[in-house]
Amino acid sequence: MDIDRIHRKRFAYVMMILAFLVVLVFLFSMNLGSYPLSPLDTIRTLFGAGTSESSLVLFGFRMPRMVLALLIGAGLAVSGAILQGVSRNELADPGIIGINAGAGLAVVLFIYMFEGSMGDLGLFSMFAMPFSALAGAFLAAFLIYILAWKQGISPVRLILVGIAVNAGFNALLIVFQLRMEPNNFSQAMIWLSGSIWGANWQLVLSTLPWIVLLLPYTIYKAQHLNVLSLGDHIATGLGTKVEKERRVLLMAAVALAGACVAVGGGIAFLGLVAPHLARRLVGPMHHYLIPTSAVMGALLLLIADTIGKNLFTPAEIPVGLVVSAIGAPYFIYLLMKTT
Repeated sequence: MDIDRIHRKRFAYVMMILAFLVVLVFLFSMNLGSYPLSPLDTIRTLFGAGTSESSLVLFGFRMPRMVLALLIGAGLAVSGAILQGVSRNELADPGIIGINAGAGLAVVLFIYMFEGSMGDLGLFSMFAMPFSALAGAFLAAFLIYILAWKQGISPVRLILVGIAVNAGFNALLIVFQLRMEPNNFSQAMIWLSGSIWGANWQLVLSTLPWIVLLLPYTIYKAQHLNVLSLGDHIATGLGTKVEKERRVLLMAAVALAGACVAVGGGIAFLGLVAPHLARRLVGPMHHYLIPTSAVMGALLLLIADTIGKNLFTPAEIPVGLVVSAIGAPYFIYLLMKTT
């Protein structure tokens, strides 16, 4: 009882600190960009007393981009936490095991089929792309699950099959990119690198329902993740329907990753790094780990986006490249640690 109270208190402190950092970085990022705003101008604009230019910059460009970064960061981090719990493998991540590649392939196919008429689709394209990405993510997850099945799912087999599926989807991505028109090819390349440039409130609205619905659901299912992490035999002995719960949790992880990839592109390693950092702060219990991972992922992606859009102003670095620059060394560290 005392240990649980200590964990709850630690969790509360960590969440307060992370939330404070998110607010701090959010306020700091509002002042930065190719069109600089002083803190006083930002405050005036927030309260409706700013100029038309500052209102357009703040509410039309910066705020939707930052809100989208928070949503994508939270979604990918929770997806990674679920995959690591289900597979009992610290190296699991939606970008590594092929789910992001499946979603990316579906979106590239969508752009390829409708190239030349994307502008005519209007709002339909904004809301159809997440659904196409979701379909691609589920296809990748289905292939991984079927190919990895051998009298159950082995964590190592799941990761190896996921890496193979990831390579196959990336090969198909290259094939369709080479058949695109130059402008669409450049757009696809930037998008696949992971970019939230050009974010707007429509994209925020197309992503928000997935996060709002699935994040509480995964927290509700946290106890099942705790049991699954003990191993299939123990989980079965405790009365858990292992394969049913694994499939349900995998679908939640895939839905989160697919929706986030649809609007943010191929942002890799975030689903790997954020749960690991959260686990170091609050421990392995998923009812603490999942919400902490969500806030940690939101914070990391907001920081990465702030760096990417301001480091070489007015040129921008895709946020996915900034995350990869941080995440790749950490992935190598984990690989060396676990082998």
